Amino acid sequence: MEAVLKNLAHTAELLAVAAHSDVVRQWDRLTVSRAFHWARYCELLFSRFHTNPAIRRAMEQQLQLTGESLRAAIPAHTELSFLDLPRCQHLLLVGLLNNPELPCSILKVLFDPAGPSDATPGEYEDVTGLCSSIIQCRSACKVLSAVACRSALGADAEVQGGMLMERLDALLSRGSDNRRAEQFLGSVLQGFGAAEQQFCLVISAALLTRTNSAAQTASQDFLLNWLQSEHSVLHRMCSTLPAALLADLAKEHQKFSSAYFDVLKTWASGMEYDINDGEWVQTSTNCTVTFQKLTEHFSALLESTPSVKTNTENKLHALKVSDGDFDVRGLSVWGDLLLALNKVTAGLQS
Repeated sequence: MEAVLKNLAHTAELLAVAAHSDVVRQWDRLTVSRAFHWARYCELLFSRFHTNPAIRRAMEQQLQLTGESLRAAIPAHTELSFLDLPRCQHLLLVGLLNNPELPCSILKVLFDPAGPSDATPGEYEDVTGLCSSIIQCRSACKVLSAVACRSALGADAEVQGGMLMERLDALLSRGSDNRRAEQFLGSVLQGFGAAEQQFCLVISAALLTRTNSAAQTASQDFLLNWLQSEHSVLHRMCSTLPAALLADLAKEHQKFSSAYFDVLKTWASGMEYDINDGEWVQTSTNCTVTFQKLTEHFSALLESTPSVKTNTENKLHALKVSDGDFDVRGLSVWGDLLLALNKVTAGLQS
């Protein structure tokens, strides 16, 4: 029994270290696997002894003593109770994700979409893709929620967006050095690989997450600044996401509204009028956005809040004036855009 109580105390200390210590900087895949091995050990202890009053009392006393010692060393530590033992692996995982010192290499392993692989007998179980369990559980809750059922983002994107914000909150709470947060976002982008549209949905979900603290607002502001510096990601968002969703982002964030308009302006500026076909076409091989698609984007902005609508209209009129203020079709892309938008507005009102 002495060995069991000793192992229990060590695991409680391990959870505290995982959540609050910078020691995790040195952790590798094997270290994390061992940590989850001990977390599972405590879950088995609960399963075996929770109906044994004498052993349960001994374990509760040990956890209380260990908790007091840990609080003295780590004030932010939350004491592990006997009833917490069945979810030790979950507590360990959440603690690691909220620790800003966790290396990006471990984050990649935990979020690997390949999922856990079978462990070789005698070795520690692979921890690859362990975050998928959290994503799946939270996604199920989102799907069962009447509010989430109306979401255009999808349950997985909403869950991952929330987790992204939680991680940024933790990273940015440690001083003014933003390099670790930038590295984290870069590793997340790399982790999605070819699934860029899903990454764009996750970023959108993070930006649309309701903030209830200054830290969360700061995280969204940091994410917006990062997005403005990552032109390829921003252009990918604007070209793949629904215009209505992009308009929602513009409504919530002035920075995104300005960046979004600049992308649309770049696309429109790269068009020329094809006399034979009687339409505006892209001259750049890097952009496949049509004049009709461009009109849909601007139309969604005009259907947004009064401030976004007014700002968009003013910018479009200013661009038309700077281009000669023509009302003849085919002479100015801005004039033709305004004509097309007026037709859309008239059609909605009729």
